[in-house]
Amino acid sequence: MESRGSEETEMKVGFIGLGLMGGHFATNLIKAQFKVVVCDMRREAAESQLAAGAEWADTPKAVAEAADVILTSLPGPPEVEAVALDPETGIAAGMKPGGVVFDLSTNAPTSVRKVHAALAEKGISFLDAPVSGGPKGAASGKLAIWVGGEKATFDAHRRVLDALGDQVAYIGEVGAGSTAKLVHNSVGYAVQVALVEAFTAGVKAGVEPLALWSAIRQGARGRQRTFDSLGEQFLLNTYDPPSFALKLAHKDVSLACQMGRDNAVPMRLINLVLEEMTEARNRGWDALDSRAVLQLQTERAGVHIEESREGVQAILDGKR
Repeated sequence: MESRGSEETEMKVGFIGLGLMGGHFATNLIKAQFKVVVCDMRREAAESQLAAGAEWADTPKAVAEAADVILTSLPGPPEVEAVALDPETGIAAGMKPGGVVFDLSTNAPTSVRKVHAALAEKGISFLDAPVSGGPKGAASGKLAIWVGGEKATFDAHRRVLDALGDQVAYIGEVGAGSTAKLVHNSVGYAVQVALVEAFTAGVKAGVEPLALWSAIRQGARGRQRTFDSLGEQFLLNTYDPPSFALKLAHKDVSLACQMGRDNAVPMRLINLVLEEMTEARNRGWDALDSRAVLQLQTERAGVHIEESREGVQAILDGKR
């Protein structure tokens, strides 16, 4: 981590929650030469940070009384609300107007907005800033931080977040960061479950696991970042001409489901995909791109998504 200028390092940063992620974050703030005051339910969790020069505070209120900016890394909504809003020991009880709080926890957008509104009444800014990268990323600083809240406050204090992650991004109004995190994580787990569902069918069909893994990771999907494919047709809302026709994709998934049946392997998610494709075919979309099936979900959600090719490309090129 690079050393900060004198104006920046004079800022005192409070850190609450020294678990698997938070401990690394607090350490990296110290390495970046910020003055840091830490708090956790267990003082022993702060041993390495205290040895590195951090100050200790017994309560979130005490942190708030000492710090200009506070970061929290907590298990979930109940803990965040308690730490922020407890009338006796919480941040709200000790922080002066003008203070700033970034919540690094994976939180619910509704809870984020509740805390934001309560702290705003006291003149305190609260921004949701969930992270993606796991403990290894927290330790190395190679992780994403997605921020929702007042843009001016984000801009003024971004340097604190830059000490923690290499992909810090402003997403939108309060709650937007948490929304992005929940979308990311739920899709990730769904992809894992679907992948293993089909993978086990392949293994039971007789293919050695390492050979199967080696093969599929070099296919078209294996070589592409998970979310990049959304930019090809879905975000543009254009499915003609097709890259790969729906009718052909339906045939492929049908064969995968049959393989599962042949080997007595349940294929719950893949069968659901086949049902979606069948519904899309019944709409007369056979000759459209296979991703035309995604229109069924935008209809159900009641949203219209259609972005410019230039906007999509700017993100793929890292220019936005």
